[in-house]
Amino acid sequence: MNGILYGVLDQWKSAIDDHDPQRAAALFTNDAIFQGLHPYGVGREAVAEYYESQPIGLSPQYKLLETRQLADDTLLAYLAVDFSFTDRPAISVNLLVILRRAADGWLISHYQVSRL
Repeated sequence: MNGILYGVLDQWKSAIDDHDPQRAAALFTNDAIFQGLHPYGVGREAVAEYYESQPIGLSPQYKLLETRQLADDTLLAYLAVDFSFTDRPAISVNLLVILRRAADGWLISHYQVSRL
């Protein structure tokens, strides 16, 4: 289970580090509920728009805190994430993600940030 989570989350981190919103959005289901630090959106387009609006140089460092297998095709992860910037202090948040197994692999179907 943790191998699957790290696989998806490492790709998510890499896409953000590279400021590649389309690659980040491809890690989400077509109907993903996405709640960052702005109003929520639904679907890959909303995810891509959110990450496109983020500054170049944004980089997440994450730590898995809790994991659960909710069903054979559903995983939950609760993380601590520090988002660092090039021009201001880092932001620390808690992040809850739910991954679903799809035909083409594991994708994020729910993303919920809460600020500490």
